[in-house]
Amino acid sequence: MSQIFDVQGMTCGHCEKAVIGAIREIDPKATVQVDRRQNRVEVESALEREAIARAIRKEGYSVAA
Repeated sequence: MSQIFDVQGMTCGHCEKAVIGAIREIDPKATVQVDRRQNRVEVESALEREAIARAIRKEGYSVAA
């Protein structure tokens, strides 16, 4: 299932890698696409939305509800 997250605070490639890594740590098979310009992260995963949001927040980024 594809889910889209509004993620604030991503400003560089390192930020992008941190978000992707956090998501793949909880779901190694997840497909993750990051668009820093639009503060958007699209995740294809069977995980619950809140689990993914928690992983992103753990890295220090804000995730809109």
